Amino acid sequence: MELNQVSYFINLAETLNFTAAARLSSVSQPSLTRAIRRLEEELGGPLIHRDGKNSRLTGLGHDVEAEFRRMAVAVKSVRDHSENWAMGRHRVLNVGVAPTVGPKKFAAFFESALAEVPSVEIKLHSLQSNEDTAEVLSGKYHACILPRETRPELKLDVRPLFRERFVLGCSATHPLAVGDIVRGEDLVRFPFVDRLKCEFRDEIRDHFARRDVLVQPRFRSDREDWVQRVVADSDAICILPERSATAHGLVTRPIDGFVLEREVVIATVSGSTAPVEIRKIAQMAARYAWN
Repeated sequence: MELNQVSYFINLAETLNFTAAARLSSVSQPSLTRAIRRLEEELGGPLIHRDGKNSRLTGLGHDVEAEFRRMAVAVKSVRDHSENWAMGRHRVLNVGVAPTVGPKKFAAFFESALAEVPSVEIKLHSLQSNEDTAEVLSGKYHACILPRETRPELKLDVRPLFRERFVLGCSATHPLAVGDIVRGEDLVRFPFVDRLKCEFRDEIRDHFARRDVLVQPRFRSDREDWVQRVVADSDAICILPERSATAHGLVTRPIDGFVLEREVVIATVSGSTAPVEIRKIAQMAARYAWN
C-alpha cells in the first residue's frame, strides 16, 4: 500500500466518480483506476460498486475510508512537524488532560507559558477512560496532566503541581451552602450525583459507608460538565475536587470529618528524549504559584 493510494481513495470516496477523483488527485483516470484496483486486490475485496453515475462504496469501502482519513490526518501531522522543525517554526505540543482536572488556574498558567516559549502551540486533548501516562511513553502526547498514578514509572518525569481536597458541590442557593462546613449525615437528605470518571469513587463511598451515611445516586454521568450543571441547577449534590468546580452557580463546601486529597501532576518523558519545549513548560509548571 502506498500513500498516494490513500489520497486517491479518499478523493474517490468523496466524489464517487473516477474522473472527478483523478482530477482532484492530479493524475489521469487510468492511473487512478489502476491504483484503486491494486488496492482492492491487496485488501481482498471491492471498495466501490461501479455502476456508472450511481457508484457507491461497499461496506469494506466505508470502513477503509474511515481508517484512511485517520491515516491522512496522521501523515499531515508528521509532515507539519517535520516542516516546522526544518524551517525553525513553532512546534505543536500535544498535552493530554484528565477529564476530572478542572481548567481553573490553567488558563493563566498556559498564558504565561506561551509568553515564555513563543515558538510553541499547545493542543489540549481530553484523556479517555483507558488512557494514562502510557500515552506519553507511546508518543501520543508530549505531556499529561492528571492525578498522580500509584504505579511508579522510571521512564517518566512526574512533577507535582498542587494538592486539592474533595469537597461537597451544590448550588449557591442550596440549604447546605448556608454554613461554612457541612455535616456528613446531612448529605442523605438530597439527591446525589455520581461522577463516573472520578478516580476516588471507591474511597468516597467507603468513607461514608463506614459512617452509615448511605448516599443514593439519582443521576450518574461521565461528563463533568453535565454533573456540574445538574448540581448547579437543582437541589442535587456531588463530591468533587475543589478546583474542578467551574459551572456558574456551583459552590463548594468542606465536609466535616471527610479528609481526602489528590495531587495533580504533569508527566513527560524523562531525559533528553522529550522535546526541549515541553521540558521547559513542565519546569515552569512545577515552579508556578498554583495557590
